[in-house]
Amino acid sequence: MAIYIDRPIWPGHGRMWSHLVSDQSFDELHLFAARIGVPRGAFERDHYDLPSDRYDDAVRAGAVEVGSKELLRRLTAAGLRRPKHRPAPKP
Repeated sequence: MAIYIDRPIWPGHGRMWSHLVSDQSFDELHLFAARIGVPRGAFERDHYDLPSDRYDDAVRAGAVEVGSKELLRRLTAAGLRRPKHRPAPKP
């Protein structure tokens, strides 16, 4: 049971972004994100998009730093991966 974050290497909207995921559940992920003040609107199907200026906040709060491939591997292994081409389940 852990929250993982990759380095902020993803460009968008004039910023660099990280992805924040859980290897346990979306409930765990939402609780962690709320605890560090990330708005629910930053949740994108199976992860939170986190701007680079919030990266250190997430790590200080306990997010485990991993590479992007490892983050995806853990998300997929947990059965929580929701690719864009597949509809997300209803909450």
